[in-house]
Formats: sequence, structure tokens, C-alpha cells
Amino acid sequence: MTHRVRRQGRTVELGLVVDRPESGVDLAACERIARRLNAALETYSEPYTLAVESAGLDRPLVRPSDYERFRDRNVKIVTTVAIDGRKTHRGRLTGVRGSSAAVTVDGRDVLLPLDAIKSANIDFDIRADLTRAKRERHARKNR
Repeated sequence: MTHRVRRQGRTVELGLVVDRPESGVDLAACERIARRLNAALETYSEPYTLAVESAGLDRPLVRPSDYERFRDRNVKIVTTVAIDGRKTHRGRLTGVRGSSAAVTVDGRDVLLPLDAIKSANIDFDIRADLTRAKRERHARKNR
């Protein structure tokens, strides 16, 4: 779960991105969380806006555990410094090794220090996702 709070004129903007490791988050869960937060904020005297959303298909990788959770997925990682001659790294996530994210880029293993990562997201490709789902259904059917 990540959050953001910022002042926009006279209004405070509150944003919350929620995720559930085993199943993700659907619209109903976001609505339940928003209702509870609004009830808790009823006594808040300043005007505010609240946005509760799921992490989405291109979900950010925030914690080291995220790099393990989404192992074998395609990712886009932007670093603050050039590593291996580039700042943007697209490839297959292979997990965490020590204090670095391990990514296979163009057939080569690259270690990206976690403290040098500016942003990291799942690089969602609908075709690859549909192909993977089809393969998984076929494997289950043939068990």
C-alpha cells in the first residue's frame, strides 16, 4: 500500500493505492476502503478529496519483497544513474540479490542497486499475458 498527501489550493488531496498479494484489489474493495476512510475523516475540518485505487496492471514495485513477488514478469526500471550504459532497463525480473534487483536485459543478467532505482513497474503486455493465461489453462487441463 502506498499513499500520498498534498495540498492543492485550499483542499488536501489524499491518495491511497491498495494491493492484496494473493489476488489484487477489485472495485468493490476500493469502495469499502474509501467509505471507511471517509467515515474516519468526518471530523476533519479542512476540505479534502480522497482517491482509493488498485495498483493496476502496470503496478509499481515499491518494496524489495515486490521484486520477489513479481519474479519472471517483464518490468521497466528507471535508475537515477546509468548502469550498463542506460538509465531505463526493460527485461525479465529474476528477483533480488543482496541489495539489488536482478533483471535479464537483452539476454544478460543486470543487477540494479535498489537505492539507485527511481521507478520500477510491471511492463504489462496484453499479448504476453493472454498467451501466459492460455498456457496455464492448457497445463491445468492436461494434468
